[in-house]
Amino acid sequence: MTKTVAERRESELNASIDPILLTQQLCEIESTTYREGEVGDFIEKYLLERGWDVEKTAVPQPVDGGQGPRWNIYASVSGIAPAVVFSTHMDTVPPYVPFTRDAEHLYGRGVCDAKGIMAAQIVAAHRLRAEGYAVGLLFVSGEERDSAGAKVANLNPKGSRYLINGEPTGNRLAIASKGSLRTQLRAAGKIAHSAYPELGDSAVHKLVEALQRLLKADWPVDEFAGDTTLNVGQICGGHAPNVIADEAEAQLLFRLVGDARPVREKILSLADGLAEVEFTLELPFVRLKTVEGLPTMIAKFTTDIPKLTNWGEPLLLGPGTIHVAHTLEERISIAELSDAVDIYQQLVRQLLQ
Repeated sequence: MTKTVAERRESELNASIDPILLTQQLCEIESTTYREGEVGDFIEKYLLERGWDVEKTAVPQPVDGGQGPRWNIYASVSGIAPAVVFSTHMDTVPPYVPFTRDAEHLYGRGVCDAKGIMAAQIVAAHRLRAEGYAVGLLFVSGEERDSAGAKVANLNPKGSRYLINGEPTGNRLAIASKGSLRTQLRAAGKIAHSAYPELGDSAVHKLVEALQRLLKADWPVDEFAGDTTLNVGQICGGHAPNVIADEAEAQLLFRLVGDARPVREKILSLADGLAEVEFTLELPFVRLKTVEGLPTMIAKFTTDIPKLTNWGEPLLLGPGTIHVAHTLEERISIAELSDAVDIYQQLVRQLLQ
């Protein structure tokens, strides 16, 4: 039978879905957190051209954040509720690093966290759709900061039984994912000339003492998931070297291996009298579903999974290593990215048998 022009066009588009090329196209669009609008527009157009029904949902900017539109993108087979939804995030951490490649690797911001994963999920979903599987795709904004897109998506689930979330796990299924507790310490003092410290009260000195207490403290350990860890990510305060500081602030991130409550209580106790404490983000430690025959790992990082509770039983898997994510050397093996397409298909087939 002779194909129509539209049918030939669709066939050509379907045949052209290459995860390596698609990763490049995605990574050439700068989409650090709060600037996801353009990459969302690209994905919407890309999926519409390949026969998916696409919903684009606005994600609000924070009051003190970026400007311009940002989106969640959801794609499905027309008229069919998905049994499995693939999901990952469109935003990346700064700074933007241009895309490059060689014979074995792709390089640049997002190649493994998580635009390469997104490309592999799109190709896998497209092939599974052709086999008759009811699959969907959910790509969200804001995972690298506050899971803003996941929170919006969780208000409008589509009835899926399983959610396959994509993060760099080396193509292994994560059996657990650490939680996060983002914490802000703010110390106050009295400004004075540094030649007469007795006339002032240094907020910086208070903050340093509070941080020393936290860094020397013992934190919960789980036999299954390992240690609770602490990173002091940002410190600021004071006005000049010759001025006693009247204010100082630090941003901390704890990686949790259990209930956050005892960690919060200990932080408050250790900082008492030195700094005010504010808990700005909390994501719980989670144990995850595994599937026979697939290798496993424990993810020491946090994902959007705790904010997508209405999208089905979660699994966590993706190509690439988290060890190079968020670095200037971010990269992914071309072979591993290609393997991920097959592994995602295998996973869905096993889940739905």
